[in-house]
Amino acid sequence: MTIVPTGADREALLTAVASAAATDTTGVRVGRSCPHCGSRAHGRPWATADGRPVPVSAARTGGSTAVAAVSGPVDGDTSIGIDLEQVARVAAAPLDASGPDERRRLRDDRDRAAAWAVKEAVLKRDGRGLRVDPVAVEVDLARGVARFGGVEQPVTVLWPAPGTVLAVAAGGLPVLVDDRVSPPVV
Repeated sequence: MTIVPTGADREALLTAVASAAATDTTGVRVGRSCPHCGSRAHGRPWATADGRPVPVSAARTGGSTAVAAVSGPVDGDTSIGIDLEQVARVAAAPLDASGPDERRRLRDDRDRAAAWAVKEAVLKRDGRGLRVDPVAVEVDLARGVARFGGVEQPVTVLWPAPGTVLAVAAGGLPVLVDDRVSPPVV
């Protein structure tokens, strides 16, 4: 996973996929595809390396973009979803996306931003994104899990910069963050 300035995300995704697939970027293809309208200008990111699919995800906030690619053999459900949020932006939004139990566990704006990022990451991993009501994802930050569709899945919450949260839903796959975070996320 790498965080780069927005605008450099396509190149970062190419590089991340090549690294994850242990190949050269010349064998990598990336794009976006909207399953609803068929547009290639927006929608879920996709990637292939030497003709093989590589699960990927991307997220943007405040001039920065995070990209992620699954490394190693793709067996079973290796989908990934990520979300990058600024605490101040989430705190200012009129979000009511938590059930009563979850709401009691959220102590402050930092927790609310992390829970929102986890919800988006889980729903991106699912493939439907915010077409699903985020209340359907029950987040327990203390345990590092989210329950969605009756299934509990591990999630990773990272703080790449003060006031910025990165959430990863990868079905328990190890999460490695590239140390080339450039520029710092603000």
